[in-house]
Amino acid sequence: MTENPAKKVALKIQIGNQVREVTFDELTLSNNLGLEALVKVLVDKVVFKPEELQSEMDRIRKERYRDPQNL
Repeated sequence: MTENPAKKVALKIQIGNQVREVTFDELTLSNNLGLEALVKVLVDKVVFKPEELQSEMDRIRKERYRDPQNL
């Protein structure tokens, strides 16, 4: 049987006698959910505005993901 790359195990968690395999997809979705919840709480508490977050994301994207032609 061929392994589905989308179901590749990222880590195994053992609690007592139970072992749970966590896939990369599950980790990605979990991280995304956590970040989305955190941003919502911070925006709701007026720690920052959504526009400030977008501006900072744009700045970081430009800084870290440069076009190889411009290096």
